[in-house]
Amino acid sequence: MSEPAVGGKRPALALTPGSKVTVRSAGTESEAIVSTGTFRGLVSISGDNALAIELDGSGGEEQGRIRIIPVPAILAVDILEAAKADEEKRAEPAQSPGYFR
Repeated sequence: MSEPAVGGKRPALALTPGSKVTVRSAGTESEAIVSTGTFRGLVSISGDNALAIELDGSGGEEQGRIRIIPVPAILAVDILEAAKADEEKRAEPAQSPGYFR
């Protein structure tokens, strides 16, 4: 997951759609809710932001179900596998040789 740092600096960290994550959020008084799956993005419900996680079924929940977790309820987010941002995925268009070489 970690890439070599350029110039001794660490690359910027971002939670990008498509990343595999485990989110611990507020549950009962003695236990947190653990959600493992693919981060699908941020959603807004009545002006409050929330994470959308597509569950992978590892915690006994239905695989493919989308869980909406309000940001204030988040206790921890573990990034298991980071997806590249859309800007990084785009390849530079191949340069065709022009008239002048």
